[in-house]
Amino acid sequence: MTESGIALLEEMLSIPSPSTQERELGQWLVARLRAMGFAARRDEAGNVVAFWGSGPHEVLLLGHMDTVAGFIPVRRDGNRLFGRGAVDAKGPLAAAITAVARQPAGAACRFTVIAAVEEEGSSRGARHLVNRKAPDQLVILEPSGWDAVTLGYKGSLKLRYRLSQPLGHGAGPNESAADRAIAFIRKVQDHAAAALPSPARGGGKKTLDAFDRLDARILRFHADHDGFRDTAAMTLGFRLPPNFDVPSLQQELEQWADGAELRFEYADPAVRAEKNTPVVRAFLKGIRDAGGTPRFKMKTGTSDMNILAPVWGCPTLAYGPGDSKLDHTPDEAMDLDDFARGIDVLTSALNRLAR
Repeated sequence: MTESGIALLEEMLSIPSPSTQERELGQWLVARLRAMGFAARRDEAGNVVAFWGSGPHEVLLLGHMDTVAGFIPVRRDGNRLFGRGAVDAKGPLAAAITAVARQPAGAACRFTVIAAVEEEGSSRGARHLVNRKAPDQLVILEPSGWDAVTLGYKGSLKLRYRLSQPLGHGAGPNESAADRAIAFIRKVQDHAAAALPSPARGGGKKTLDAFDRLDARILRFHADHDGFRDTAAMTLGFRLPPNFDVPSLQQELEQWADGAELRFEYADPAVRAEKNTPVVRAFLKGIRDAGGTPRFKMKTGTSDMNILAPVWGCPTLAYGPGDSKLDHTPDEAMDLDDFARGIDVLTSALNRLAR
C-alpha cells in the first residue's frame, strides 16, 4: 500500500498546479479517487471533495492541491522524491488519501478528504467551506514531520500600498514616491520591533519567540514614472501573534500613510489548538505506534486552519510527512521513508478515531 501511495504522489507531482491553475489536477484527482473507491466531485470553488464511509461522525482531512510557482522536474534520487508540492502539500494530501483508503468502509465514522484550491494565495477554497456544517474532528494536511503535530499558526494580514505624486526633478529636494514608500515600511518595521518584549521590559526569553511577535515584510515592490506622475506600489505581508489587535494596527498604518492609498486583504487571526482532544490523542498514539516520540509545533506561517478552526470550533491539528524547511524552495523533496511513516501514523490515528 505504501508503494501505491508513492505512485499517487508521483502522479500528482507530474501535473503542475500553481495557485489558481488547479483545474487539470482536480479533474485527474476526482477520477483517481473514484477508481480507488471514494465518492468524489469538484465543488463550486474547484475544491476536490471525496467521501469514504458513512458513519455518523465526520473526520475532515483538509489539504490543498495548489503550489507556489516554479516547476521542479519530478525525479527520484535515492530515497527522495523531488517535485513542486512534494512537501507543501501534495505529499501530506497523498499520504492522507492512502491512509483513508486503508480504513474499513463500514467504520463508525465517515472520512471527508478535501483538496482545496488557492491555499497559497487567497485561500479561496477554504473560504468557500466556511458555511458548511462543522466536522467532528479536523485534520489540516500540512507538513509537520512524521513524528510531530502542529497545534498553531500565526495570523496574517496583507496590505497593498500605492502612492502617486507629481514627478519632480531628480536633483531636486523633494522625496521620490519610492523614498516615501521605503520610509513607510521602515516605520512599520520599527513599530513591529518595538512591540517585541525585551529583557529590559521583563520580556526575557520571550523576545526570541517568533510565534508571539509581529512581523512585517515586503512581498512586492515597484516604482516607476510616466514623465508626469511618480508612483510606488508595494505589497506588505504581516504575520500576527495570538490575540493581536488588527483594527488598531490598521488605524496606525492609515495615520502613517502620508497620502498613499492603502488596501487591506486577508486579515486572518492566529490560531492555537487545544492539546487534550480526541484528534490530538489519536495522532500522538499513531506516532508512538510508528516508533516515534511525539513533538508539538507552533508554526510562524499560516494555513487554512486560521480560516476554518475559529469558525467551526471543532478539535483540530495539522499533520503531514515532510520537512517544512523545504517548502517553496528549489530543492523541495519528500523523504520516502518519512512518507511511509506518515501514512502509518495517519492510518493508526484514523483507525482510532473511527472506533
